[in-house]
Amino acid sequence: MHLIRLHSSDEQFHCHSGLSLLDGMKSLARKGIPVGCRGGGCGICRVQVLQGNYQCKRMSREQVSELEQQTGIALACRIYPKSDLDVTFLGLKNSKKNGNTQ
Repeated sequence: MHLIRLHSSDEQFHCHSGLSLLDGMKSLARKGIPVGCRGGGCGICRVQVLQGNYQCKRMSREQVSELEQQTGIALACRIYPKSDLDVTFLGLKNSKKNGNTQ
């Protein structure tokens, strides 16, 4: 079991390696990361891992680019912790329609 620290909400919880970060948080009735599609497509649970090791499963490149993923950005529903993690919540990418391509 790994300790997950959410810097954006000052919450922490424990998560098994076999559970996604989002499922681990939900199972403990935590609310630090919003829940969306749970399949790596909607981007609502977008986070950045600041420290720690994890496995990241496939997710929408529209929500997280390869470059962003290299900087620790991923969707919480697709992150499986391999060690304790320090994470900050980012939320949805700004819409390209608004001229912002974050």
